[in-house]
Amino acid sequence: MADQHSPATQDPAALAVDGIEVVYHHSVQVLRGLSLSVPQGRIVALLGANGAGKTTTLKAISGLLPLEVGQLRSGAIRWRGERIDALAPHQLVRLGIAHVREGRHVFEDLTVEENLIAASYALEGRAAATRPDTDLIYAYFPLLKDRRRQIAGYLSGGEQQMLAIGRALLGKPSLMLLDEPSLGLAPLVVASIFDIIARINREQGVAMLLVEQNAAAAFAIAQYGYIMENGRIVIDGPSDRLVADADVQRFYLGYGDGSRELASFREVKHYKRRKRWLS
Repeated sequence: MADQHSPATQDPAALAVDGIEVVYHHSVQVLRGLSLSVPQGRIVALLGANGAGKTTTLKAISGLLPLEVGQLRSGAIRWRGERIDALAPHQLVRLGIAHVREGRHVFEDLTVEENLIAASYALEGRAAATRPDTDLIYAYFPLLKDRRRQIAGYLSGGEQQMLAIGRALLGKPSLMLLDEPSLGLAPLVVASIFDIIARINREQGVAMLLVEQNAAAAFAIAQYGYIMENGRIVIDGPSDRLVADADVQRFYLGYGDGSRELASFREVKHYKRRKRWLS
């Protein structure tokens, strides 16, 4: 049975998602009573197969659903105790919630430096005046400093991912929503980017909700994890406990029975029926 609010029992939840249901085009239900929480200053991983609803969860939090004919039908999303599910994306950014979307969304026709300047508008409207700190971005991503005059569209995939994360960090977020930062990248690049994500969390105190297909990489830096199937949480717990779970090993880490082959549909069906996984 999923223990959906365990992180909050140890640390105050900065982000609390309570029983949300999401539909697209007024008919296609994607999320079914989903709940999770992200404590202040912690990294929480959200894992699951393609189509489980991970990206939709992030879009619900960052206010992007109405832009894609999506609707939050029920439930609540709270940031530091206050309801935020009716706020527009730009209002959420100014509250300190940054969304690094899947696919490395950068302005491809602008230089690296111009991309960062554009991202600095997220600082407008903050209660406390603050200035863009591009030196901080270049400290975490030295490659971007070397390429600051280069057109972003000509960067490698890894460099574009660094730029996307750097753009979000420039807005001085308190919470970062990271959607598939490893997607399409070589293993060495993934390792480098995940090391930097962990450093940002540790040094800047930024809470993070990390959506990832690479479960091993996610568990290596996250303190807590949730696993989704068909729009709901089926298991959650501290990362070390999930890594040690035989079912998680087999279905998400690709080992546990001596085989790295994908499980058959019948095995997956049996996995979903196990009583201790489903509420």
